[in-house]
Amino acid sequence: VNKHKPWIETTYHGIVTENDDKVLLDPPLIALDKDAPLRYAESFEVTLTEEGEICGFRIHGQNVPFEAVVLDKSTGEGVIRAKDKMDCELQKEHTFTIQAYDCGEGPDGANMKKSHKATVHIQVNDINEYSPTFKEKTYKATVLEGKKYDSILKVEAVDADCSFQFSQICNYEIVTPDVPFTVDKDGFIKNTEKLSYGKERMYKLTVTAYDCGKNRASEDVLVKISVKPTCKPSWQGFSKRIEYEPGTGSLGLFPSVHLETCDEPITSIQANVELETSHIGKGCDRDTYSEKSLHTLCGASSGTVELLPAPSSSANWTVGLPTDNGHDSDQVFEFNGTQAIKVPDGLVSTSLKEPFTISVWMRHGPGAHEKETILCNSDKTEMNRHHYSLYVHNCRLILLLRQEPSEAENYKPAEFHWKLDQVCDKEWHHYVLNVEFPTVALFVDGTMFEPFLVTEDYPLHASKLETQLTIGACWQDASGHENDSDFSPRLAGKGGNARMAQFFRGNLAGLMIRSGKLENKKVIDCLYTCKEGLDVQLPEEVTSAVKVEFNPSQSSLTVEGDDIDAFEKVMQHISYLNSRQFPTPGIRHLRISTTVKCFNGEPCVAVPDVEGYVMVLQPEEPKISLSGIDHFARSAAEFESQEGVTLFPELRIVSTITREVETDSESEVAAGADDDPTVQETVVSEEIMHNLDTCEVTVVGDQLDGEHESLELDVSQLQQRGLEMSASNLGLVVTAGVNSMANYEQLLHLIRYKNWHTEALFDRKFKLVCSELNGRYVSNDFKVEVNVIHTANPVEHANNAMMQPSFINPVHHASVDLSGHNLVNAHQASVVPSAATVVIVVCVSFLVFMIILGVFRIRAAHQRTMRDQESGKENEMDWDDSALTITVNPMETYEDQHSNDITSAESESSEDEEGAEREDQQGASRQQQLEWDDSTLTY
Repeated sequence: VNKHKPWIETTYHGIVTENDDKVLLDPPLIALDKDAPLRYAESFEVTLTEEGEICGFRIHGQNVPFEAVVLDKSTGEGVIRAKDKMDCELQKEHTFTIQAYDCGEGPDGANMKKSHKATVHIQVNDINEYSPTFKEKTYKATVLEGKKYDSILKVEAVDADCSFQFSQICNYEIVTPDVPFTVDKDGFIKNTEKLSYGKERMYKLTVTAYDCGKNRASEDVLVKISVKPTCKPSWQGFSKRIEYEPGTGSLGLFPSVHLETCDEPITSIQANVELETSHIGKGCDRDTYSEKSLHTLCGASSGTVELLPAPSSSANWTVGLPTDNGHDSDQVFEFNGTQAIKVPDGLVSTSLKEPFTISVWMRHGPGAHEKETILCNSDKTEMNRHHYSLYVHNCRLILLLRQEPSEAENYKPAEFHWKLDQVCDKEWHHYVLNVEFPTVALFVDGTMFEPFLVTEDYPLHASKLETQLTIGACWQDASGHENDSDFSPRLAGKGGNARMAQFFRGNLAGLMIRSGKLENKKVIDCLYTCKEGLDVQLPEEVTSAVKVEFNPSQSSLTVEGDDIDAFEKVMQHISYLNSRQFPTPGIRHLRISTTVKCFNGEPCVAVPDVEGYVMVLQPEEPKISLSGIDHFARSAAEFESQEGVTLFPELRIVSTITREVETDSESEVAAGADDDPTVQETVVSEEIMHNLDTCEVTVVGDQLDGEHESLELDVSQLQQRGLEMSASNLGLVVTAGVNSMANYEQLLHLIRYKNWHTEALFDRKFKLVCSELNGRYVSNDFKVEVNVIHTANPVEHANNAMMQPSFINPVHHASVDLSGHNLVNAHQASVVPSAATVVIVVCVSFLVFMIILGVFRIRAAHQRTMRDQESGKENEMDWDDSALTITVNPMETYEDQHSNDITSAESESSEDEEGAEREDQQGASRQQQLEWDDSTLTY
């Protein structure tokens, strides 16, 4: 009978080693049962045994990673083991309860008894599986030269093992040999000798760590110790090179700048920041449109005439002048003292009785003590009178303005003198002269200057001489002046005695005359304003403590204050800004000059100037693409109609830029290790929008003949878009307007070609080119070929074989080559007489040849047949065929008498043959058949 419960100890303590499943218990796991002699058991499974045996142990607790197993049911001996390998780092100790139970009575285990619950404590023993790792990837510190430190910085490593022995760092070591530093067991690094900035500015040390199990760090750490020289007042955190990417807005120049004053008691600080842009364009980065386009953008669109335009088919008088800077910047013309140009007659019609404006960009240095003419209007022949001129003499700018003949011949102002440093400083300056006689106002770089001297003279005498407007020198008649030093020995033009004098030496650009109206100050400032400069956004908390002033061009600014912290914040907010979509690339030098004053009001700290530069990167160059129908044909009537033919009906203007996009190298490695690791950039093309300033249509081949052909464009459409047009026998130019690509596209759709005499015209070719920024970016050459379709009336022929032009097949193709011209529209194709004539002549020649050959063959066959059948032939009638000529069409197919398929073209000859056959059938003894002997015929 199962009377007693099994008995076990009340508490067990066990140890299991990490990464193992065996548990050592103290005391051993043994269950006793009084129902039988000492029988021990260990199992979770119930087995049918005799009373008193131990069938198993049961573990109580949630997620217990252990199990109890009976080794001997009779003795009750068992063990505890882990279900999986243990990890000390996850859990160091485990506690749960265990209970033994016997096997009960009988085979079904009835009346099973359980022991009390015992507590089991199991500790997981650690193994040294982890190595120390440092908390930081790199350690940095800065020390002053000549000083010995007790501690410079501390490095610290950790170990992920769970036990105290293996998780503690017992030692640090500097691996780099021969360095004046040591590290103690707690990770503190100090120098062993005084450091010298002149000897070494930065030390790089490699440090490792060991845990108490003598495992070395998995990865050593780099320690950088910078040696700072003895305190010297200076700007710190200043980057010498600053890259500016076009289109990114403002760029902070000194975001981390700091002024080191070495703890001097300062009272005020003043810093001057200068941006050097004099080498860019005409003093700085500006829009490089033509001067006329710039005047239009600034609101001075009416009456402006550009005297120094970029060379083109409609403005070719500047072709011979050397240029400076190229298309990346403005169109600048160089005059070296030997070149001058004549402005075409009628381009400028300035009346001195009305107000007018002269504006020009000029760069001029100290020169000889001779007059150097910028602009001159003088007599073409004989009298050498200067009606008006603008010239430089001894660093003075002088405007000569002679009045035309009048009723009252009194002295009037004739010469206006300005003595200016800008005239001879070799820098670019913008000059605007507003002339409203008898007063003249001069603006230099937007600042007004009064003349210091005005001389008077009589008005000019009346004459009927024509005048010549020249740039870079004065046009004068050389007769009687062979020994005059002011005249050049060079001949200019076709006149033998006409010469240039008073040559200019320097650079000119944007020379304009505007008649009938003066430039206002707003327009002048707009023309001069730079598109790049310095900017600053003052923080609210420092607006009262720091004062900031700019120069007019914003190329320099001055910062002044007495609070060094507020002063540094303002300096950190100074930025560079370039508002151009396609800025001029290159270097802009930077300089900071600083003055620091102390309590006595005298400079006490000498802060050296710092210099750097802004590198404006090359902008992504746009590719302007013109596309559309480039080859089509129209009837002659359309060319001669009132509307003419539209040249660019489906023109598309698209501009794209190509960017190189850097890809993530890590993602590339993750995507596939077999890929080429060097390919890390992807080329991406994207469409952008920008303006155009010129589109030019030119004729390819012979020039336009104004008597019977023209290119036309609705002037009202031009005016609506603020554009202008100039036409010549070379083509048509739409210019003087900075406008969107869409507007230019719509306007080009309206250009028409008309021709009133198309009899001898078979085709005409045109070329279209558009550009932006005065030729800096130019589109592809879009060429259009227009064919003229001439319709020919059909000609009646006596030969029925020529009545229907069956040799011409119907046209079903998109284009057909007809006399060397492609016809785009199939329904417009027609027979060209010259081509048809060639085909007819070839066919007739071949037909005659075959007829002659066939006659000889037929006669020979006929005579042979007559001889063979002479005996059986009825002698009713003898044919004398000696003079008979038989004409047979060799192109016809001879059918036998049973064939019913006879073509309409063979009808007449077939009827004759059938009649002859019927006669032969009536004769009983005569029957013949016509056969071809083609043994010698070449196909």
